[in-house]
Amino acid sequence: MKHLKIIFNAIYGVILTLFCVSAIPVSAQNDSLVLDSVEISLLTCQPHDEVYSLYGHTAIRYHDLRPGGYDLAFNYGVFDFRKPHFVARFVFGLTDYELGYYPYGLFQQEYRRFGSMVTEQVLNLTNEEKLMLHEALAVNLLDENKIYRYNYFYNNCTTKARDIIEQCINGKLEYAGREDYTPTYREMVHDMTRNNPWSRFGNDLLLGIKADFKTNQRQQEFLPGNLLYDFDHAQIYSNGTYRPLVRERRIAVPAGVQIKQDGFPLSPIACAIIILAVGIVIFIAEWRLKKVFRLWDLLLMLATGAIGIVLTLMLFSQHPTVSLNLQLILFNPLPLLYLWPVIRGRQTRYWMLTAILSVAFLIGGFFQHYAEGIQVLALCLLMQCYANTKLKAGK
Repeated sequence: MKHLKIIFNAIYGVILTLFCVSAIPVSAQNDSLVLDSVEISLLTCQPHDEVYSLYGHTAIRYHDLRPGGYDLAFNYGVFDFRKPHFVARFVFGLTDYELGYYPYGLFQQEYRRFGSMVTEQVLNLTNEEKLMLHEALAVNLLDENKIYRYNYFYNNCTTKARDIIEQCINGKLEYAGREDYTPTYREMVHDMTRNNPWSRFGNDLLLGIKADFKTNQRQQEFLPGNLLYDFDHAQIYSNGTYRPLVRERRIAVPAGVQIKQDGFPLSPIACAIIILAVGIVIFIAEWRLKKVFRLWDLLLMLATGAIGIVLTLMLFSQHPTVSLNLQLILFNPLPLLYLWPVIRGRQTRYWMLTAILSVAFLIGGFFQHYAEGIQVLALCLLMQCYANTKLKAGK
């Protein structure tokens, strides 16, 4: 394995060196002839069933049409799950991604295997712009430049591809406006996770009120599909004339059959209905027996406290959209501080505080979209607040 890695790195270095020098002109005439044969495209990939791909993907294709010319896919979405604390670093906005590249044929093969359609937009670039983009990609591939701090909404594989293309255009790139399209970040995430309810639930739990603000066109381009649309309708203004940004659009990989993996059989709302039904049954039993079921109290406190720890930790995340989360009103570590007194049946202020926080939490739902069904826990807690203040605790 070590030998294979050494061989791979050697080949990688040779290809990188060749790519970096291949567009350096011998003469202006030769350079023009070489670049006339080059196509540079934006590749937009349809989502597939892997969690990291639910929002699609974007890459850049560099294709020299001459016999034996390079045909490479440049991908700003390279990451390694095996790195220590990958999930924790991703949640806290400390994940480093990098620019990688590989033969375009392998790129096509990968997305055929997933059954994902890939759309190719051939860019309408001048030879000078092609050379600038070639050199910019070569510079980005250097060890000191290829790694960047990833941010899902603001600095991802799609925005990086957009930015490097924009930087290499001589003239003003003008995007056409989209009428009546001002979704929030949360609405766009919902659209992409409509077939993955638990992914949507997790996103809604972590995203705060800032994710419910309306977005502008620039912000919407973090999604590959939105950038594809905007590139289709963009024009370059230079020397008093306009030219379309996209010269040709074609299907690089046709849509195939996607195999969906079975997930948890119950949706978040189904689980919420079950919890609410259990809570109502327990409340009725407590009222009739004139005693509080401490085990149910304990389960509710552990659930809200555990969620509260996660949301409290998110306050230290570098993701801007998670810093102000109204779900913290109810879901915070406070219940864990009162676990022992409640277990012992002692009189505490916890139930009065929880009643106030539950009402405030439900009111906050008018200003922020909460995770689906999470209000059920607030209702169950309110019922237990009433039971613990009106009934004698069981012995």
